[in-house]
Amino acid sequence: MKVFISADIEGITGLVSWSHCGRPDGKHFDFPFARRMMTHDVNAAVRGARAAGATEIVIKDSHGTSKNLLIDELEAGVRLVSGHGAGIDGMMQGIDETFDAAMLVGYHAMAGTTAGIMEHTITGGVHRLRINGIPCGEIALSAGVAGRYGVPLVFISSDEAGCAEASERIFGIRTAAVKKGIGRYMGECKHPSETGPLIEETARESLIHRSAVRPWLPSEPTTIAVEFNRSEEADMGAKLFFAKRVDAYTLEVTFDSYLEAHRACWNLMAMSFEGISAQH
Repeated sequence: MKVFISADIEGITGLVSWSHCGRPDGKHFDFPFARRMMTHDVNAAVRGARAAGATEIVIKDSHGTSKNLLIDELEAGVRLVSGHGAGIDGMMQGIDETFDAAMLVGYHAMAGTTAGIMEHTITGGVHRLRINGIPCGEIALSAGVAGRYGVPLVFISSDEAGCAEASERIFGIRTAAVKKGIGRYMGECKHPSETGPLIEETARESLIHRSAVRPWLPSEPTTIAVEFNRSEEADMGAKLFFAKRVDAYTLEVTFDSYLEAHRACWNLMAMSFEGISAQH
């Protein structure tokens, strides 16, 4: 059995603020701890997958510049997709139709979620994202990529809000909540000695029962609309020929294939960074 794991960081055990989620400098002084916890949660999912019979596991480091997981501390025998600057499938880079199941570790709730720890959608510049008119976040974006390749998304670890979001979208997905949000930067966190076994067992069960989960795919043609927080972010994104300006804050892309719409959305986000960095 071949399993794909995409790992983000905001939904990882014990992490509640941006000081955990960046670089080991004055603004992100807890980053070394976050890297250890991210590796801890991913390893638990790997052990669970292997207990269910997985023989090949590919992990995508999907936070920021994708250089977070400590490869020398990962379970032996896995393969890690790390780094940035190339690829076409975003947080699911490396998945294809040869995989039997996909898992999300450490994902977070979409922007605008009450009591979602570090809730956001791709960047802090996004107020709301919709796929075919339905509010969605990174969970749905990644699930759709897996679904387009015919791969079911069977497991997620996150906070309670992220787990609820996944369950609402994907019937039969197994969830492991490692913390409960109190506010955007506050949560009640389970101890790693509890979350490790929780993730491992839930991941194992999700693969044993994977036949109960159908690949999730938005209808095609697919329209993805991005409402930014500021008009200058939309100004920059609107320079892309495939982006349609809806209003001062909103751009949308429409393609015959979900994968094409997803890729266009990520390019839109990359261009919008210029607007974010240009703020004065």
